[in-house]
Amino acid sequence: MNTELQTQIDDLKATLTGNFMTDMEIRDQIHNLEMKLNGVKPSDSHFECVGCGS
Repeated sequence: MNTELQTQIDDLKATLTGNFMTDMEIRDQIHNLEMKLNGVKPSDSHFECVGCGS
């Protein structure tokens, strides 16, 4: 599963254009996948990402 998530992250990073507005949605997807990969979530929350709003 970790290699699958990393592959998805790498594929998304390859599509980044360098334009902030264009890349915003892609960066959000990358962030969410990296959180799953790293098992990160706010320590005081049972929700996936309430702390950062993603």
